[in-house]
Amino acid sequence: MKKQLRSGYTTGACAAAATLGAAMLLRDDCCSTEVWLPMPAGDRARFALENCRFEGDATLASVIKDAGDDPDVTHGVEIYARLSRTTEEGISFAAGIGVGTITKPGLALAVGEPAINPVPRQMIETALRTVFPQGGFRVEIYIPEGLARAAKTMNERLGIVGGLSILGTTGIVRPISHKAWTDTLEVALDVALASGADEVVLSTGRTSEAAARKQLPHLPDEAFVMMGDHIGYCLEACARKKVARLSLSGQFAKLVKIACGHPQTHVRNSSLDLEQLQHWADQINLDPVDISRLELAHTARDIFVSFGADSALIDKVAAEALLQCRKLLPDTRLQLLLVDYQSRVARCFF
Repeated sequence: MKKQLRSGYTTGACAAAATLGAAMLLRDDCCSTEVWLPMPAGDRARFALENCRFEGDATLASVIKDAGDDPDVTHGVEIYARLSRTTEEGISFAAGIGVGTITKPGLALAVGEPAINPVPRQMIETALRTVFPQGGFRVEIYIPEGLARAAKTMNERLGIVGGLSILGTTGIVRPISHKAWTDTLEVALDVALASGADEVVLSTGRTSEAAARKQLPHLPDEAFVMMGDHIGYCLEACARKKVARLSLSGQFAKLVKIACGHPQTHVRNSSLDLEQLQHWADQINLDPVDISRLELAHTARDIFVSFGADSALIDKVAAEALLQCRKLLPDTRLQLLLVDYQSRVARCFF
């Protein structure tokens, strides 16, 4: 029987729960062991408080993030909220140790702001106002492990420096979903466009990105977006954001999957891809000797190594890949960068 995967909570929900604990301590002058946090959907969720104490005139509380069964880099981190009164009405936010600061335009927050996203800010404010309906407060969120954990994310590339982001739109982390990755891709595309770059470069992995950077040294770092296997999602997002010039960088196996119209380029249906390659070989009247070599191949990589980058079959695959991309991006100037297995751009196709 398949195991039921367990959901968890976002960094935004944990920061709001910690703020609620700090607010209750400030009001009641005694520590709680748990809080019930109002969630965006209208329900409430229980959070255990790991720490709860006074720090001079401020109060402090913390929550250990439980990401459920999602493979989340922030799972297990302790998220702190330090709460203090201010003389001005309203709530201000500060990034403490391990929480990033925005340094590039294109994100949901202005440059110089702490990387506490809009929905988490609203959750924090809602939690705080259940305890103090009025008054001025400063909320500082900090994560002692945040800087080390952030090194495993794309934050620095996106212009979020100094630690993790406080994220989430529902407060809930759904296990084993692609949403966190696609959300990051949305932000990366926004940063690329806000940088003023005249071209966006999508790559399928680190090797293809490194090759693209050598090929296009004039482009800023922000222009390069590592899409992984999410080609369909990224092309749709580029169409939605009206990207004018786009380069796709990948090795031949990924190019074949794009040409076959797969919205995901993860390794699957390889036998079907080889059948399609044989069909294209027939269409272009490939030499019988080459047809025989094609029939003996087990993988797309075998074909590329055997045929070489200048083969008519490679040209056909590139043409089909461009055709698939233009279905979603008819008004975008497209370029394909075919990366060989020595990490170089072997061919460019337009």
